[in-house]
Amino acid sequence: MLEERIDALLQRARREVDDGRLPACQVAIGIDGKVVVDETFGAPPDTRFIMFSATKALVAAAIWRLIDEGEVAVERTVASYVPAFGTHGKDVVTVEQVLLHTGGFPMAPLGPPTWSTREGRLEAFGRWRLTLEPGATYQYHPTAGHWVLGEVIEVVTGEPYADAIHRLVTEPLGIPRLLAIAEADQAGIATTVGVGEVPTPDEMEAAFGVRIDIAAFLPPDVALNALLSLNDPAAIALGVPGGGGIARAADIALLYQGLLHDPAGLWSPEVLADGTGHVRNRLPDFLGIPANRSLGLSLAGDDGHAAYRGFGRTTSPRAFGHNGAGGQLAFADPESGLSVAYLTNGLDQHLIRQRRRDTAIASLATLCTTPIG
Repeated sequence: MLEERIDALLQRARREVDDGRLPACQVAIGIDGKVVVDETFGAPPDTRFIMFSATKALVAAAIWRLIDEGEVAVERTVASYVPAFGTHGKDVVTVEQVLLHTGGFPMAPLGPPTWSTREGRLEAFGRWRLTLEPGATYQYHPTAGHWVLGEVIEVVTGEPYADAIHRLVTEPLGIPRLLAIAEADQAGIATTVGVGEVPTPDEMEAAFGVRIDIAAFLPPDVALNALLSLNDPAAIALGVPGGGGIARAADIALLYQGLLHDPAGLWSPEVLADGTGHVRNRLPDFLGIPANRSLGLSLAGDDGHAAYRGFGRTTSPRAFGHNGAGGQLAFADPESGLSVAYLTNGLDQHLIRQRRRDTAIASLATLCTTPIG
């Protein structure tokens, strides 16, 4: 029954490593404020992994705390907090739009060494230009938006964004620091590697009904190298707010238990309900599928696209979370009370295979609750 469901989940996760498709992976499930499943395959149990965009939930949760404290109002412009951002027409972009990935600067460039100092980041903000009308189009901002949100956090708290996020979110939840890990503390972090090949246009058309040449749209080596740059100890120490978090799966499962139950009373019920359950962005993505985004997270929804959004096929429409590149899963389902985390250091370039794996693992994980009947 329940044990069989857990075993099915773990067998599915282990198979990816045993068959050589991934070097290692880790899976955790939380319920009632505790981690009840915590398994690692292909690496020591205490291994930590790069979270990639699952990191974005940490930034969102910190922003929610600042909303409660009256320090941040999402309807205000970013430039009202960060004047250096308000160039080239960006003075109209609001904090809400950045959280919803409608800010209009999805691919604004920022990397080493410029990102290493606050001065360098502010100079980059000033150079950035809009490529889309703010608020009119949903296009995922992989890292640019969260550099801006990190600066908003710095401005209103008066401390480095990663320190503020730990103080506001992870520390009070009893979770280790997950962002900006000093080089002396980086032992046991798995090096991420690329695996597989990008799907062909024929495969994309067969899977999604739309013929897309991913290699032409975004050269695989460019995307992969950008992600693999987060292996750099200096990048890990910096803590890229849009994707540089470092965690065990159990840490993420506990984070989402915190968002489900708020045991430390960190957020008002209204702000927490907004962040975890209120859809503010229904604009379509490039495949025409609604974004279904709250103030910083994705919501499963009841429109039949929950699996596409990374929640599997067995979650309730109320599930919320934020996954990461290469198949990192991080979400919770208020209906079951489960939180789910799956991490791997294998960035699968075959997006169709990755999505199928995501769907299988997420679906099996959310079945791991009290048996029906």
